[in-house]
Amino acid sequence: MPGQRKLGRATDQRKAILKNLTTALFVSGRIETTEARAKEVKNIAEKLITLAIKEADNFTSKQVKVSAAKVDSKGKKLTDTKTSKNGKKYFVVEREQKTDMVSVDNASRLHARRLIMNWVYRPTTADGKNINITDKLFDEIAPKYKDKKGGYTRIYKLGPRRGDAAEMVILELV
Repeated sequence: MPGQRKLGRATDQRKAILKNLTTALFVSGRIETTEARAKEVKNIAEKLITLAIKEADNFTSKQVKVSAAKVDSKGKKLTDTKTSKNGKKYFVVEREQKTDMVSVDNASRLHARRLIMNWVYRPTTADGKNINITDKLFDEIAPKYKDKKGGYTRIYKLGPRRGDAAEMVILELV
């Protein structure tokens, strides 16, 4: 997905920078970086958002049987004692069968999710919980831009950076 810019880095470093910046853009909604990096991240982010918009409603819901362990009021699993053929006793966890409705991705949506996962990391919050960027893209960001055809990001120029005079910009989701 990235264009022609080398960004003065080896391929693995360049991909890591672009993945980090893309992830940061989707997590916080805006990032401050150099103009060249922002233009590359803009291309990637717009393509990922377009992919999420196209596949946003491409899933089916179906009923599945779920087996779960029964628990008591303290949260411990309920067990039953059984005897084997040779006379040894062992414990078996009691289970209950439930029917749940789950949404199942169609093949093209699953492929889109995997393509998106190639371009974002799985960040964690301060308390250690994982943030699922792919779900955020499909559930929050894509519906916001459903009626829009491109132009999901905006670049503001900030001026040169002190030290190396690199042109700094803010890249944000519109």
